[in-house]
Amino acid sequence: MFPWRKSQAIFRKDFWLDGFYMFFNFFIFSIVISGFYKVLELLFLEFGITAKSLSLLSLQSMPAWLQLLVFFIVLDFVQWFTHILLHKYNFLWQFHKIHHSVKEMGFAAHLRYHWMENILYKPLKTMGVMILGGFEPEQAYIVHFAAIAIGHFNHSNIKITYGPFKYLLNNPVMHLYHHAHDLPEGKYGINFGISLSLWDYIFKTNYIPEASGAIPLGFPGDSTVPNTFWGQIRYGFGKPKDNGS
Repeated sequence: MFPWRKSQAIFRKDFWLDGFYMFFNFFIFSIVISGFYKVLELLFLEFGITAKSLSLLSLQSMPAWLQLLVFFIVLDFVQWFTHILLHKYNFLWQFHKIHHSVKEMGFAAHLRYHWMENILYKPLKTMGVMILGGFEPEQAYIVHFAAIAIGHFNHSNIKITYGPFKYLLNNPVMHLYHHAHDLPEGKYGINFGISLSLWDYIFKTNYIPEASGAIPLGFPGDSTVPNTFWGQIRYGFGKPKDNGS
C-alpha cells in the first residue's frame, strides 16, 4: 500500500521464482535434511552425546517466556555470525550469491537461497540449541516462525527504520543496503543482522548511507547467476559462466 520504491511492480521481477523456492526450501529440502539430522542424532546417542551433555547454560529454572527470549537472542547471534562467514569466505559466498542475485526486493526474496546454506546453517543453529541446557525444543517453533516472519518483512518494499529502536531491530531499510550492488570500499558485506541489528552496531558492520531506496541491487559479476531455478540450485559447483543477462 505504501511502497518505498514506487516504480516496482506488485508482482516484482522473479516473484514466482522466489515463490517456488518456498516450496523447495521449506518443504522438499526440509524433509530431506530432517531425515539426515535424525540419523546424526542416533549416531550421537550411540556415543553418549546428548544436548544435556553439551549444555553450557541452563535455562531450566527460567520461566518459559524468558527461555524463548534467550533462545531467540542466542540463535540470532549464531545466524548473524554464520551470515558473515557466507560473505567472507569465497567457497561459501558462491552459494550465498543466489540470495544476492535478487534485483528487486520483496518479501518473497527472503525465500531465495541455495540449499547448501541449509547444510551450514542447521548444524550451527542446532549447536545454539544444545548449549542451552533445559530448553524445551517443542517451543522452538515459536522462535523459528517469528524469525521467518521478521525476515519476510525485512525484505519487503517498505520504508521503516523504527526510529531509536533501529539500534536493536533489523529493518527493511537497513537490509536493503545489505543487498546493495556497490558496497563501501574494503567491505565484503554490511548489515548482516537477521532479526536484530544489535550485533552490527556492536561489531561495526553497520552501514546506512543517506541515499534513495532506488539503489541497484545484486553484486559485481551477478550475470554469472543463472535465471532458472534448476540452474541456480546447481550454482556454486564448478566455474560460473556469464549468462549474458
